Amino acid sequence: MKPINSYIEHTLLKSTATIDDITTLCNEAKTYNFFSVCINGYYVPLAEELLKNSKVKICTVVGFPLGAMSSRAKIFEAEDAIGYGADEVDMVMNLGLLKSKKLKLLETEIASVKNTIGRKVLKVIIETCYLTSEEISIASKIVENAGADYVKTSTGFGPNGASLEVVSEIKKSISSEMKIKASGGIRDYITAKAYIDLGVSRLGTSSGIAILNGEKSLL
Repeated sequence: MKPINSYIEHTLLKSTATIDDITTLCNEAKTYNFFSVCINGYYVPLAEELLKNSKVKICTVVGFPLGAMSSRAKIFEAEDAIGYGADEVDMVMNLGLLKSKKLKLLETEIASVKNTIGRKVLKVIIETCYLTSEEISIASKIVENAGADYVKTSTGFGPNGASLEVVSEIKKSISSEMKIKASGGIRDYITAKAYIDLGVSRLGTSSGIAILNGEKSLL
């Protein structure tokens, strides 16, 4: 296993996050050598300035947290974020299309965002807490077929986040070429390591420092 900090996307997506909060997040990411920060799009230019002399990547969210805006809006948001310095995009799947069985529309939307950002990394959040096991499997396969790089479990804003059972279901549904990002409710080292042992490539968490210190975050 690689050092656990190299899996962590140090995350702050609360609507009340201030400029000072984002600055602290970026400074912590540099101090602890986290893989990236994950922030809302408005703060990408700030993060780009704060992190420009570091190895910390910038991840931002698109269509967050509901995923139900137009495809054109998601495409613009992704293009805007990359233009300001984002390295990776986490977009939210339109679950209404999934549940309406408009699977080709869903695949086309994801592919359009991927085509917009080119070689930049695209993760698709399927918000598993609202899906059946069958829907998780279908959603994961659509994400892969559309050319995205990762299936991501959760926004962190639903009633439940990641679980080992959900990650196992995702893993069964995709090829070995695809990667998984677990997020939502990962607050301690034991939980983080369990996901990594299962094959997860990234961890989205606001508790990265507690995880590294072997503590349990109350966040």
